Amino acid sequence: MHAFFKEFIKGLWAELPPFRLVLGLCPTLAVTKSAGNGLGMGAAVIFVLVLSNVIISLVRKLIPKKVRIACFIAISASLVVSVELLMQAYAYPLYQQLGIFVPLIVVNCIILGRAEAFAAKNPPLLAAADGLGIGLGFTMSLTFLGALREIFGSGTLFGTSVMWDGFQPFRIMIEAPGAFICLGLILAGMNWFNVIQARRRDQKAAQIAARGCEACGQHK
Repeated sequence: MHAFFKEFIKGLWAELPPFRLVLGLCPTLAVTKSAGNGLGMGAAVIFVLVLSNVIISLVRKLIPKKVRIACFIAISASLVVSVELLMQAYAYPLYQQLGIFVPLIVVNCIILGRAEAFAAKNPPLLAAADGLGIGLGFTMSLTFLGALREIFGSGTLFGTSVMWDGFQPFRIMIEAPGAFICLGLILAGMNWFNVIQARRRDQKAAQIAARGCEACGQHK
């Protein structure tokens, strides 16, 4: 269970796809005009990523190395078709809003990247944990980015008004430039947080080293 949890938790921060690994930026920028769109795309990616990871892990020893990428794409494509059919049957308005980006999940660099880097080298349980963690991290990222753009660009969150009367939406936030602005601000904020953490770690290390030197001096 420790290994499962370790592989699962890494996708929620340490290897957060769009903000840490900088993968899947095309749907991240294109479909996040609202929190609902981000959540819907993320759920579709979770479905494809978890199942493709597990299936590829199960058949990894049967696939010849020369055709492994083609096999990975075929497996992912089959799952994407399933997602399309499910969305058309049960969430058709969302399917229309996401448009071409649903079938393009098959060539999403996150799907192929996790298949090649992890699922093809690890047992099914760990592959499932990796897919679930990375998928959830991707979903949270898209939903968070979509929520920011929707709140400031439309004054709503999941279609419900959340701003005060008289609020003037920043329409640029739900246009293409708004996606780049929000993404840049989020990346800047995360980099700033990483710098603060690194400084704190260095300070703690220096304090521990100083205490160790003091202890050595006392023994002498």
